[in-house]
Amino acid sequence: MSTGMTRQQFRRRIRHRVRAKIQGTAARPRLAVFRSLKHIYAQAIDDEQGKTIAWASSREAAVREGGGSGVDVAKKVGALIADRVKQAGVESVVFDRGGFLYHGRVKALAEAGREAGLKF
Repeated sequence: MSTGMTRQQFRRRIRHRVRAKIQGTAARPRLAVFRSLKHIYAQAIDDEQGKTIAWASSREAAVREGGGSGVDVAKKVGALIADRVKQAGVESVVFDRGGFLYHGRVKALAEAGREAGLKF
């Protein structure tokens, strides 16, 4: 990052590069992840129709009940989004990390989704 860019500009550049290659469809939606300092959000998006199929976040009461560290909460969100996507009748998704590194909370969310039966 010695180019004088801020972290936000750097992430935005990576996000646009990833989005140019990834497209969600009704049969295989895009699983988009957003990670803030306190929370993590995930949604399955059909880009062809511009609709969200399912969503989950760490702000939901069901996820917050157990407490735990950020990685533990991300695992709960990953399992929850996998269940909701499967209830919508979708078995496979395209993972969109949104410019964040595949590491820590983002990785925990993805692995929990895989363990719950979602195919990436």
